[in-house]
Amino acid sequence: MALEIIITADGSSSLFNSELNETYHSTHGAIQESTHVFIKAGLDYLLQKHNPEQIEILEVGFGTGLNALLTLQRSFQTKCKISYTSLETVPLPEVIWSTLNYANSINLIASSFAEIHKSPWNTASTLTDNFSLLKVNSSLKTMSVNANYYDLIFFDAFAPSKQPDMWELCVLEKVVESMKAGGVYVTYCAKGQLKRDLRSLGLAVESLPGPPGKMQMIRATK
Repeated sequence: MALEIIITADGSSSLFNSELNETYHSTHGAIQESTHVFIKAGLDYLLQKHNPEQIEILEVGFGTGLNALLTLQRSFQTKCKISYTSLETVPLPEVIWSTLNYANSINLIASSFAEIHKSPWNTASTLTDNFSLLKVNSSLKTMSVNANYYDLIFFDAFAPSKQPDMWELCVLEKVVESMKAGGVYVTYCAKGQLKRDLRSLGLAVESLPGPPGKMQMIRATK
């Protein structure tokens, strides 16, 4: 996997995968995008709507670990306990993730980001009183998921044009099966086909304003 570290428009770093000709985050701002799509439209929305004592999150695409880091940061600001499961088939080596500037950019000590990445794969780790992490070295297509289990889905696979198999209806069926009633699915993608597929699976689909550089994003509720 050929990766190049880049700096996005908000000053936060990301990666460019030359094999896919695709970046891991928006070039308009990695932290801006993740905060807008996954934290504000996903986690904050769920917290404000239901005020739960505990949230089970499934992330499809651990990638750089940015979404996990932002979620950990939010867990410091709320009494809600967050159990975070993230899937990744190709974990980044330390020589790559250790150069990313996220912890400094959001005023978290660098050890928090390192702890996320150094947590063992396929074994649950308790990072704080309110945040536990399970990184799974597997694809959603091959992983068994618990039905009616997750409150929130962060769907952060590469774009459908680059990784079409991750957006197939059979994969989305698995995601919807794993969601609790009232569960929320968020993604940066706003493709019409994705909206139609999610609706066909019984989700209520919203088109929301996207992060900088994108007109729309999707939030869907079971």
